[in-house]
Amino acid sequence: MAQGSSQWEAGNSQPPSFLPAGTPKHRVRPDTTAQPATGQVVPPSFSPTSARSSGSRSSSSVPHSAADADNYEYQQRQSARVSGGSSRNATNNEHVYSVSPQPGPTNGVRRSRRSRSHASAGTVFRRLLVALLVVLIAAAAFTYNWVNSNLDKSAWLSDTERGQATSWLILGSDERDGSVQESYTDVTGTRTDTILVLTKPKNGASSLISIPRDSLVKINGKSMKINAVYQFYGKKRLVSTVETITGQKIDHVAMVKFGGVMHVVDALGGVELCYDHTVNDPNSGMVWQSGCHVADGGTALAFSRMRYSDPNGDFGRAARQRQVIGAIMNKATSSSTLTKFSTTSKVAKAALQSVSVDDDTTPATLLSMVTAFRNASSSKGVTGSVYWIDPGYYVSGVGSCVLLDDDKNLTLFSELAAGTHAPGNVGTLAESSSN
Repeated sequence: MAQGSSQWEAGNSQPPSFLPAGTPKHRVRPDTTAQPATGQVVPPSFSPTSARSSGSRSSSSVPHSAADADNYEYQQRQSARVSGGSSRNATNNEHVYSVSPQPGPTNGVRRSRRSRSHASAGTVFRRLLVALLVVLIAAAAFTYNWVNSNLDKSAWLSDTERGQATSWLILGSDERDGSVQESYTDVTGTRTDTILVLTKPKNGASSLISIPRDSLVKINGKSMKINAVYQFYGKKRLVSTVETITGQKIDHVAMVKFGGVMHVVDALGGVELCYDHTVNDPNSGMVWQSGCHVADGGTALAFSRMRYSDPNGDFGRAARQRQVIGAIMNKATSSSTLTKFSTTSKVAKAALQSVSVDDDTTPATLLSMVTAFRNASSSKGVTGSVYWIDPGYYVSGVGSCVLLDDDKNLTLFSELAAGTHAPGNVGTLAESSSN
């Protein structure tokens, strides 16, 4: 003891051993607070399991809750990763070192599960959306091809170079071929009773201008009314004659058979028409009480034909024909019609049987025509008729004709094509009614 005491007092850095002589020395548990000897690197996050504070949960602790269970599993995985997956043999006095557990991932695990759930729901939604788009595209393609294959196309267009606007020639053909039961007899054959020029400029207001059926024109030096050109000279000659009046290229043509209008109106369940005169006309069969009424197909057909009881004669009829076509287009493209498949199908079939178009017309150009027609018929569009000099100009062998004002009409259509004309009513009839 004296020797040991003297060594300690002499400044020995190690305390004297109090173990009995011959007792084997075990490894001393490392001091968690002591600094490692030079050359030894002990990660600070490693600590002997026996030296953990009493407040820390032992690696063998039994979890008491779901949160503890998550912590427990996390610590076990970390301990297994560090120790190589197994504990060392305690009989060899080997101390097991483990990673000091970080805060348990309880909330993170739950958030991860929720994220996976949200991700799965998002994936399902995206797949459903893609499937819906595929179905809609397929349905649109089928409808497009069906309409395109059922269009009655023929050669109408001339070789005139295309202008700065898109123009449609809309014709109303009153064919008395026996397909519609007539209430009266009139001139037989195919006649273009309605001649409308629809113009859609790149910028500016769309326009819908009518050309009177009795307008005087010359074909190969021969005078005739414009409604006879189609019957005697054919489709292309009628188109080129209209281009001479307007000075603009006609890009597309749509001819509507007024006998078919009756079936279209009936398929729509009727259309609302307005006329401020009471009429009982035996020539057209029109019986009408002044005001606005929902007209069925037969009434709409008579409404389009009547002229002898109209104070404005053929000019009044042209205005009513524009009204009928506009009413059909507005109702056919309304949400109440488009959301009913049965109604849409009936209208489409009746319309396709009533319309013939040029070779270049497609369902897309027809849709563009309907849109332009609606815009022209609104308060932001330009409507009316061409300008004339004499509405009762008599020509021997031809009869009473409408003598057009060529210079004014060329100026009018030039402004309409450029989109520089102001919205409103135009033409001689509009001017005379405003005075």
